[in-house]
Amino acid sequence: MAEEKENFAYDPVNYDEATLAQQKKIEQQIVTEQSLISERVDFSELEDEYAKDEVFQLKIKDLKSKYACMRKIRGDGNCFYRAFGFAYMEKLLSDPTEFKRFQAVARQSKDDLVALGFQQFTIEDFHDTFMEVIDKVEQNCSLEDLLQVFNDQVYSDYLVVYLRLLVSGYLQKEKDFFINFMEGGQSVKEFCNHEVEPMSKESDHIHIIALTSAIDVPVRIEYMDRGGDNVNAHDFPEGSSPKVTLIYRPGHYDILYTL
Repeated sequence: MAEEKENFAYDPVNYDEATLAQQKKIEQQIVTEQSLISERVDFSELEDEYAKDEVFQLKIKDLKSKYACMRKIRGDGNCFYRAFGFAYMEKLLSDPTEFKRFQAVARQSKDDLVALGFQQFTIEDFHDTFMEVIDKVEQNCSLEDLLQVFNDQVYSDYLVVYLRLLVSGYLQKEKDFFINFMEGGQSVKEFCNHEVEPMSKESDHIHIIALTSAIDVPVRIEYMDRGGDNVNAHDFPEGSSPKVTLIYRPGHYDILYTL
């Protein structure tokens, strides 16, 4: 029996390798089976996902009374930026006045980031791609074409990177305010370096506040949590008229569409 125990002795190296291999397999499965941004779908998939969760079933029932459908976003840590970016660009297709305002903001944003200390050569390609997609919207591209752009991994990731840069820039610009929300004694710049700019870093209130403030685009987040029978709406900034509506459930954001 002693020999058998030795044969099955705990090996942390092999265990870590097996864990990483399993994680990589799961991530690859997500990439294979789920697009970055789905077509509009009803809430049946969400109901199936939480079939055994009575609390979330009540939340979904409440969602169905307020919203017509949703788009699912791939859960890769970038879902907030991808959901926000697509939902807003989709809105711009039918709102020429808002488009002109945002186009000017987006065009100016690169110079603003450079003025804050970002190296132009490191952000230029991302800004160029961002403006290229905005140009497609100006040319009245179809919704299908826009969806195709956001489902192109390279294009889509470049757009996410630039939105992350805008968040980082705003946080650093307003560092005297946001320093009050930093934990562990880190500076705002350190927070941006570790929790904002890297891909796949998840987003919470501070990221949402920064992005909506940086480009002046209000957003409503419907939160699926464990409290009560209904989803809880939170507008950023408070009291605004949202141009984009997202749903947040633990660790993930998707897009909502009103009735």
